[in-house]
Amino acid sequence: MARVKSDYYERRRAGWLVDPETRAQHQRERREIEQIDAVIGSLDRLRVAAGISKAELARRIGRNPSSIRRLFTAQRARPELPLIVSIADELGARVEITAHESAHASSLATPKVA
Repeated sequence: MARVKSDYYERRRAGWLVDPETRAQHQRERREIEQIDAVIGSLDRLRVAAGISKAELARRIGRNPSSIRRLFTAQRARPELPLIVSIADELGARVEITAHESAHASSLATPKVA
């Protein structure tokens, strides 16, 4: 049964993406989600490597433990930059922006945690 729903959605999605503006918007949103997921994943790997629990990290940066748990477990988190920076700083890292290696390298950038 789930396959039928997936096929239906895929057909609808393909129809929406025929329009160049809709396709471009979809691609921008997809890149945004992928970049946010990559940054959160990097921070979580740093947290685990440091042996710090989510609750301890929350305490150290003055945040509610449930909000930090949600950040690391939510499917589509949309954290604000000050939160990302404070977590990175507490984990001994910093947030950087680097250019894509694509044809748009001079105008686009990808954030990363170093």
